[in-house]
Amino acid sequence: MESMTPSWSTPELESFRDAVRRFVASEIAPHGERWRAQQHVDRDLWHKAGEMGLLAADIPEEYGGSGGSFAHMAVVFEELGHAGDMAFGLHVHAIVAHYLLNQGTEEQKRHYLPKLASGEMVAAIAMSEPGAGSDLKGIRTTALRGSDGYRLNGSKTFISNGYLADLILVVAKTDPAAGAKGISLMLLETRDNPGFRVGRILEKVGQKGQDTCELFFDDAHVPPANVLGGEEGRGFAQLMTELPYERTIIGVAGVAAIERALRLTVEHAKERRAFGQALIEMQNTRFVLAEIKTEATVARIFIDRCVEDMLAGRMDTVRASMAKYWISDLQCKVVDQCVQLFGGYGYMLEYPIAQMYVDARVQRIYGGANEIMKEIIARSL
Repeated sequence: MESMTPSWSTPELESFRDAVRRFVASEIAPHGERWRAQQHVDRDLWHKAGEMGLLAADIPEEYGGSGGSFAHMAVVFEELGHAGDMAFGLHVHAIVAHYLLNQGTEEQKRHYLPKLASGEMVAAIAMSEPGAGSDLKGIRTTALRGSDGYRLNGSKTFISNGYLADLILVVAKTDPAAGAKGISLMLLETRDNPGFRVGRILEKVGQKGQDTCELFFDDAHVPPANVLGGEEGRGFAQLMTELPYERTIIGVAGVAAIERALRLTVEHAKERRAFGQALIEMQNTRFVLAEIKTEATVARIFIDRCVEDMLAGRMDTVRASMAKYWISDLQCKVVDQCVQLFGGYGYMLEYPIAQMYVDARVQRIYGGANEIMKEIIARSL
């Protein structure tokens, strides 16, 4: 059973998709179990992906990127989703690249983007704190100006790519008394920075191959020129501007996972026999799969429209919130139904559908909890 061809696809994009699919099949899929055991991907993967032009596929060539569009990144995330990979933290890396591209100074873009594109530097974004969660106004990490730049103090948690990151976009308060207007985004380089420390790689329910960490800052140094955009106090506005990119990516990955779950379950239902017939011949199985097929088709049409809106520059926060919340909810629902159709085998981690079950749950939490997405949508009414 083939997935629907995206409405925004072109022959050039399909050729690119073939190359990405081969890369994923050879460089990512065979290593999933080992990466889950070590709790992070190999550093060499970042270099290989950089050589392939996958790390910054939608960043202009003048900044070291591949010069493509959001459609190229959507292809990458779809192929990762179709292969079941949830270890390679490319999504966070791409998000930081877009903060730099759209919000950074010219000097910041020319200095950092080529390094992110090649894999020389791995990027992370540090928002969440132990006591703040989705409440960005409640963060306590500070970045106070001194004679030689800024000194970061505080801690962050649930940071994807935290173990391998060379460049971290840190949400901090440069003016603790100014509320949201006192938030700035700081570009912290981790190498040879004695005030920076990576805590433990967190033991998660799923996505165990993704290095999600605690980070600690104790007078960690940030040069004066490393305030994103070159001006303090713009962090909250910068976050609000760039979040639709992240949330659309989550939607793209979610639809790819839904399509994969359906494909795996149809294959299983045709092969598995019970009570003298294939599961696919039983009415309940057929009806459940019919429902999933319909929902997968609706989700595909919706996310294709979202990609088209991203390409046209008209994707807004409300639409991105809809995509993030609805598709991630649907992903969890569909994968749960598919596990049920697999029976006992669906609960065994050696079966991909079981791995998809534990990997999917966090989609409803990161990128902004789905309850926050509904609040954003409700405010538009």
